[in-house]
Amino acid sequence: MLEPAASPAGFTVRCTRTLLSPWSRLSLLVVMLAAAVTTVLVLEPQRLLSAGWPPQLSGAAAVVLFGLAYGVCTAAFVPRPILNLAAGALFGSQAGLVSAVAGTVVGAGIAFGLGRVLGQDALRPLLRGRALLAADGQLSRHGFRTMLAVRLFPGVPFAAANYCAAVSRMGWLPFLLATGIGSVPNTAAYVIAGSSASSPTSPAFLIAMGFIALSGLGAAVVAWRKRHRLRGGPGKPVQPGASGRTGASGTSGE
Repeated sequence: MLEPAASPAGFTVRCTRTLLSPWSRLSLLVVMLAAAVTTVLVLEPQRLLSAGWPPQLSGAAAVVLFGLAYGVCTAAFVPRPILNLAAGALFGSQAGLVSAVAGTVVGAGIAFGLGRVLGQDALRPLLRGRALLAADGQLSRHGFRTMLAVRLFPGVPFAAANYCAAVSRMGWLPFLLATGIGSVPNTAAYVIAGSSASSPTSPAFLIAMGFIALSGLGAAVVAWRKRHRLRGGPGKPVQPGASGRTGASGTSGE
């Protein structure tokens, strides 16, 4: 006898499960990120933001639109320092800072949402190794203060921090708050440098550049110390038979 053909409803359910499986969603995320990188390399949208901003826009509307464009560009891996300099050059230090920080939060939220929805279920079971487990534990248990420290020190790439936080069990609100607060100092330095770039000998420009240099040096020192702390100090060796069977009696060691 011929087996009855599968019902259309059952086929639809199987297709839906396959498309919504963790690895299918992760594959979609990889394709989206690759498309974003390709678009940035081909179109170079940072040049439009820094040199070709529509002249018909001005005032609050221009600041808001720039912030939204900033967020989309950071989610597509456009370097934030370039956008921060552009914000200062276009809008000055105050409005430029507001627009840049808002765009930073928007871009981080986009990346966090994509990573949480499309990548978390597939990547969490793959967390292995001391460094990865330590980073996941810090973000999951102490999300706000850990992300605040990451944003204050520019040693961790912006996109990497977003997706690491998304894979962890960190909440949305701590992530966005820590991103907004922690990004202010470094963003302000770049925005001020951009707004005063026409006067490279001015105190504002020199102070901003000095802060950028010192924060970068501090980030390098912290990263070096963390790296050696994670790599150093080998764990206590496991004694043979400590957890195995001992002797012929078959009793287990404690």
